[in-house]
Amino acid sequence: MAPKLVGAIDQGTTSTRFILYRVVGDGVLQPLASHQMEHKQIYPKPGWCEHDPEEIYANTLTCIASALEAVPGGATASDVACVGITNQRETTVAWSKRTGKPLHNAVVWLDMRTSDLCESLTSEVMGGDKDAFREVCGLPISTYFSGVKMRWLLDNCDAVKAAAAENDLAFGTIDSWLLHRLTGSAGTHVTDATNASRTMLMDLRTQTWHEPTAVKLGVPMHSLPRIVSCAEEYGVITEGALKGVKLTGCLGDQHAATLGQRCDAGRAKNTYGTGCFMLLNTGGNVVESKHGLLTTMAWRLGKDATPAYALEGSVAIAGAGVQWLRDNLGLIRSAADVEPLAASVPDAGGVYFVPAFSGLFAPRWRPDARGVCVGLTQFTTKAHLARALLEAICFQTVDVLEAMRKDASDLDMTALHVDGGATANGLMMQTQADLLGLRVFRPANVETTAMGAALAAGVGAGLFSERAVFEDTPADESIADAEWLRDEMANRAYFEPAIGEDERARRYAGWCDAVERSLNLAPQQGK
Repeated sequence: MAPKLVGAIDQGTTSTRFILYRVVGDGVLQPLASHQMEHKQIYPKPGWCEHDPEEIYANTLTCIASALEAVPGGATASDVACVGITNQRETTVAWSKRTGKPLHNAVVWLDMRTSDLCESLTSEVMGGDKDAFREVCGLPISTYFSGVKMRWLLDNCDAVKAAAAENDLAFGTIDSWLLHRLTGSAGTHVTDATNASRTMLMDLRTQTWHEPTAVKLGVPMHSLPRIVSCAEEYGVITEGALKGVKLTGCLGDQHAATLGQRCDAGRAKNTYGTGCFMLLNTGGNVVESKHGLLTTMAWRLGKDATPAYALEGSVAIAGAGVQWLRDNLGLIRSAADVEPLAASVPDAGGVYFVPAFSGLFAPRWRPDARGVCVGLTQFTTKAHLARALLEAICFQTVDVLEAMRKDASDLDMTALHVDGGATANGLMMQTQADLLGLRVFRPANVETTAMGAALAAGVGAGLFSERAVFEDTPADESIADAEWLRDEMANRAYFEPAIGEDERARRYAGWCDAVERSLNLAPQQGK
């Protein structure tokens, strides 16, 4: 019998997960078993964050084996038709082409070590224009993106510098690293178009590396992976429990979540994870943002498939803020405790919390911002702080959606699709609907990132078509009736706004005032 399972490697900022899905229809997958492992967060200096690439690879193999064992009755490689990968995107790895070994820890997407480099690049190379590359790659010059992380490694790591001189250097994001390791040390050096679109080095319209940009950034072209589509065969796994199984799908995590939510042109989704990431599918149109958003790939599901593009707003601190309440302040024992604590008070008591721990991303792009709490009084309790943090996550989403409405005014968004573990927080989802003034749809299975990787893998392996993925998706007005969106926790799939426009505007004005107070607070070098 033909294999009936599809696997998805979901490699995130704090953990790696492997999920097995059963194919139950044309473009319809049902989660069957999974396993998840956290990896170490390495902080060499304030504002720096690294991961061990070898630990991530080892955890991936363990998760695969454990998920197969968790299948009722057990499963083996012969039961799995294909595997897809989704990954934390801008996190950058450098390794030796000759030995296949990492030359440095991975530099994580939220790492701030390239702040000075970005400033000098903007002022000295690009004449003070941080948007100089935007027309080609859709991105501003920022610490966020892989290209500047590559340049930093070339400037500051002797092993990387030596490998570049010997044409032995391979750069890539985590998808490239996993594809390299899973297919063997002599495996392919590739990246998919969505991850490539997060480097500042890819031409969005051609999905090829833009050499003039690479030259200005000082990144050698020979170190870059080959750009491939999101759904095709990249190679065969050569190690571990799935040895012999094809790798046929690959997308960055936010693109995968958008696909997993089946957001075709005109629909937007927001993923609540370590950060917060909203993507609006703009179809075949490359929409150049004038309001602080990123223009990026949505996906290209096949070598000859038509590409889809998106506008994206990225927020650095979402779930990471809840972790901060737990680990740094000790206000809660677990992340799940934040909802009942916040719900114990009717509102935030006039407190606004701007969690700009590593600056502000979209739409403001202010690396000089730092976290602030305003409106504190003797009346303030830890419950008010918890509620203010949840509101901050929602306010940042409002910032991004307002920018999207300005950039894509011809697209009439009537709802926001949400996913990620933090969406289990019903209070936060209701607050999000209130502050947006839109319906918020939450699927029964909020792990849509892995679902998107599995759907891409299924398309890449020929199990079903791209058209089948979107064929039965209902309009937003009736989507609450869709079986795959049923929310078992609340017996509903959506949250309706419960406050008026005047109240919404008043609270948002308070947020904007608090944000202004967070600016220009980063310590200046030498002080």
